[in-house]
Amino acid sequence: MNGLLIVMILALLIPIASACRDEGVWERMLAFASISTKTSLIVLIISVLRDDWMIGLAGVLILSMGNAAVMLLSQALRLVESD
Repeated sequence: MNGLLIVMILALLIPIASACRDEGVWERMLAFASISTKTSLIVLIISVLRDDWMIGLAGVLILSMGNAAVMLLSQALRLVESD
């Protein structure tokens, strides 16, 4: 299971590198959404490994609220660009 976590952390570096590059707003938002999803999955895996469901609950909240915030931000950017 530790190998799985190491692979997940290495996969997390890909969207971080993508967000650090100078690209458009949409590419950065996609990278941040990917970071949020991968981080919450890592938290869920850690909660299963530690058999601590409170950490799992935090992972579920990060997964649901993090992506909801990105969706709200994308809608706000769409309204700003259309005006």
